[in-house]
Amino acid sequence: MKGELSENELRYKAEAYCSSMERCVTDVEAKLSQWGATPEVMEKIVRHLQDERYIDQKRFCSAFVRDKYRFNQWGRVKICQALRMKKIPADVIAEGLEEIDEREYVEILSGLIEQKRSRVKACTEYERNGKLIRFAVGRGFEIEAVCRCVKQTGEDDVYLD
Repeated sequence: MKGELSENELRYKAEAYCSSMERCVTDVEAKLSQWGATPEVMEKIVRHLQDERYIDQKRFCSAFVRDKYRFNQWGRVKICQALRMKKIPADVIAEGLEEIDEREYVEILSGLIEQKRSRVKACTEYERNGKLIRFAVGRGFEIEAVCRCVKQTGEDDVYLD
């Protein structure tokens, strides 16, 4: 069987895979499974990677949060959901989300709303604000922060009170 990899080969491939960028356990397990590792071998390799600090859930979570809110301009809700899908523990997610700089977060949200406001077509300010709110909530921002931001940037705030 030419296609099967030994445990050592799988471990070396996994180390190289984790060295290229931050990975979580779920990503590594998926890759090992793709390479044909058995559950027992997978467990040993993941434990080795954690012991050698190739994988660190907290470090991954911090990097993921930072990248997603700065570069992808995601809100806390969407980031949290993505981390849950990667099976990151809730306490680690909470710790990672605390690292978000509130001022920068609000600036990103305001910038997104301003950018979208210029492109949105609506008959009334009420309709425009509804579209802006749906857009920002879809990006994962909390409804309270979105309403506050739309209210600050809008001309006619009657509909948001």
